[in-house]
Amino acid sequence: MASLVLNDGTIVEGELAGSQTFAEGEVVFNTGMVGYPETFTDPSYRGQIVVLTYPLVGNYGVPKESKDNNGVLKNFESDSVHIRGLIISELCKKPSHHESNKTLDLWLKEKGIPILHGIDTRVLTQKLRETGPMLGQIVASKNDIKKRIDDPNQLDLVNEVTIKNPILHKKGPKKVILIDCGMKLNILRNFLKRNITVYQVPSDYDFWNDPFKFEGIFISNGPGDPKTNKAVIANTKKAIDKKIPTFGICLGNQIMGLAVGGDTYKLNYGHRSQNQPCVEIRTGRCYITSQNHGYAVNKKTLPKDWEVSFENANDQTVEGIRHKKLPFYAVQFHPEACPGPTDTEYLFDEFVKLL
Repeated sequence: MASLVLNDGTIVEGELAGSQTFAEGEVVFNTGMVGYPETFTDPSYRGQIVVLTYPLVGNYGVPKESKDNNGVLKNFESDSVHIRGLIISELCKKPSHHESNKTLDLWLKEKGIPILHGIDTRVLTQKLRETGPMLGQIVASKNDIKKRIDDPNQLDLVNEVTIKNPILHKKGPKKVILIDCGMKLNILRNFLKRNITVYQVPSDYDFWNDPFKFEGIFISNGPGDPKTNKAVIANTKKAIDKKIPTFGICLGNQIMGLAVGGDTYKLNYGHRSQNQPCVEIRTGRCYITSQNHGYAVNKKTLPKDWEVSFENANDQTVEGIRHKKLPFYAVQFHPEACPGPTDTEYLFDEFVKLL
């Protein structure tokens, strides 16, 4: 029997599948029913052991890796698996789907990621809701238990997932700088299908001295504590000072909040799923959104010329901020979905109009 060992001493036993290796990280839960290929390849999950509350996982297998007409990988949100480990109730070993190329077990074995299954994940989730995210480790035996686990939030996780050199995605005449803090690929797909040329740059890249001319700046999602991203915060502040249209998603929302003088804080257990309700303040309309974050902007610290644009319907945390007059806005959820609903994809259209 393998085990999940939490840093408070709790031991949860199960069966080991995937890669037969040790894993450690921050243990978080996701309440989504589908979308595991996109979820596990989302760079925002870097450093985390993910608990899925939906009881049956792997039933539609894993699709093959292929690219679309723009040369962008399909079906996955990056070319790597970023979770450190997976905790599930029941592992499906005989998937059924016309695009299935391999089992979840085989895929994660190839990627070096252990699966602990046969777990009552809902009881485990209740514990995480009471205590907040905890550090934990997946071990094959009690002899493998480490006395101390490193907190991934203390690492420079964005530096691990950002690209190393700029990439130009040529499309139409309008051009955007995309600051890659761990970008989900569907963000890129959304810009390209709107005929926007995208210059994807590393998180700490000095694009101000690059000859590339652009009309707008986009700040992507990404993992870890937003306050560790000094270069991105500085570049966002400079963009706002220059009044360049700027749009951010997820980590980009937190970065924008910090750049204008606001503050961020770690949530008790975060929001990770494809079923989070968010209310648009101006209209009162509620959208169901895809989310993956453990930090949020403190609404009380925003300057007077900024406002909260979206609010989580469950806990009233900030889900979006906007300048009251100038072209700067960001959202905490994922309008690009993958996985999840696409109800808020119109936010990309709003940004394109500003260019």
